[in-house]
Parts: sequence; structure tokens; C-alpha cells
Amino acid sequence: MRKMDGAEFDGLVDFFDGMVQSKWLSEIHECLMRESGSWLDKTIADIGCGTGRFLLRGVDQARHVSGVDLSEQMINRANHLFQEQNVQHKASFIVGDAMNIPLERESADIVISTCVLFLLPSPQQGLKELKRIVAKDGQVLILNPAPEMNKGAASDYAAKHGFSEEEKAYLMKWATVSERRHRKSEAELAKMLLAVGFSSMTHIQVLDGLGLITKAF
Repeated sequence: MRKMDGAEFDGLVDFFDGMVQSKWLSEIHECLMRESGSWLDKTIADIGCGTGRFLLRGVDQARHVSGVDLSEQMINRANHLFQEQNVQHKASFIVGDAMNIPLERESADIVISTCVLFLLPSPQQGLKELKRIVAKDGQVLILNPAPEMNKGAASDYAAKHGFSEEEKAYLMKWATVSERRHRKSEAELAKMLLAVGFSSMTHIQVLDGLGLITKAF
């Protein structure tokens, strides 16, 4: 699979910023916040941070938050958003590749990566990098499409839950991309996580099993 280029995402800033504010993805982000526990006085890293809205949820608690994204325009939007909220002093946003994260070893207490691993040319290398930057007593949480995610299943889910056309469009975009990329099962993810040095993990199904949150220690 070809190397990813941040310019591919530069023109999608508004789309992704809208998607992250959709009801279904906002609910998943609420689940991620609960599962990550308290951010009080902790350092948080979001790999594939997009426009930074997930980090904005807990920046007041955290000691510092860092966002990394391949798209320069996503990073620009994140910086602007944090300046608008007057919390830019607690955040750092960096253009960088999830397979070569520009953060120091063991520098984050909590590492988040949503909708990124399944896009990478080498998910294994991405997991290796997440393991490198998380503190020894820290945790990593990732969100990815499950093997069951596809356009038909996403359309059925949207109909079942009464999605608006806009909400459905965001979910269908995720499903369409998912069909062309990596959709890992719980067992496959567990094997990959063990291979890079994690010793414990739990999986939480979201979207009626179409999405998967994995928490690893």
C-alpha cells in the first residue's frame, strides 16, 4: 500500500470537523473519555488528532495535550480552535506521521488514536510507535472499524437509528474507506498488540459492533 500523504486530507478539514461533531462520533468520543479515566494533571497525546476537538474535551483537566496529524491544514485548524478557546498554552500541535510519531519515548500518560490505525500502510508499525510514546504505567486507546463494517451495514445502522442525511453521509464515508483498508478483529488486534509489547487489553464494541475501541496497557 502506498505511503500516505497529508495533502490528501488538507481539503477535507471541514468534512472531518463536521464528522467529529456528529452525534454518533461524539457518543463514541464520550465513551473514549470514560474509558481513558481521569485526565487530571496528565499528559495526553492524540495521534491523528484532526482538528483537535477530542483533546478539547479534556484540556482543562490535563497538564498538557499534544496532537499529531499528517495534514498541515488539520493542525492549523486545531491551533485556531484552541486559540479561540484560550487554551493554546496547554497544547502542542505537530504535523507528523503516525508511523514515525514526532514525540519522545514514554512522553504521554494517555495515548489516543481514532480512525487512524486502519488507514496506515503498516498498522503494526503504527502500534509500535504508540507503544513507544506511552508511559510505562500509561494506556493506549484506539478506535477502528470492525470487520463487520461495510457500506451495507452502515446504511442499515443509519436507518435503524434514524440518522439524518448528514449524519448518514459521515458514517457512509467511514464505511466506504473501511472497505478498502484494514478491518481487524479483536483477536487480530490482540495478537498485534502483544507483538509490540502490550501485556493487557480490553475491547469495547460501538455502533452495534461496527466499530471497536481497544484499550491496551
